[in-house]
Amino acid sequence: MTDPSGGSVPERRPPSRQQPPPQQRKQVLLRLDPLVHEALARWAADELRSANAQIEYLLRRALAEAGRLPGGAGPIPRRGRPASATGEPEE
Repeated sequence: MTDPSGGSVPERRPPSRQQPPPQQRKQVLLRLDPLVHEALARWAADELRSANAQIEYLLRRALAEAGRLPGGAGPIPRRGRPASATGEPEE
């Protein structure tokens, strides 16, 4: 499409009804006492989690117990190897 001056005019498209992109996870700088971090890291290792995942797990549990966990908060994303298509454990 061209305008009277000879330039092109961008074509207007109706707004799309796509779903908004999923929210990105927030990054937070956290300062901890070294001994607290060491204890947290040991606890996380015992439960086969990273220290970051352990902190999120504990925060979510505390929020839920206090009745303050938002209803829209999704589950903690699973990390690692995806489950098999059959849902059975792999050998």
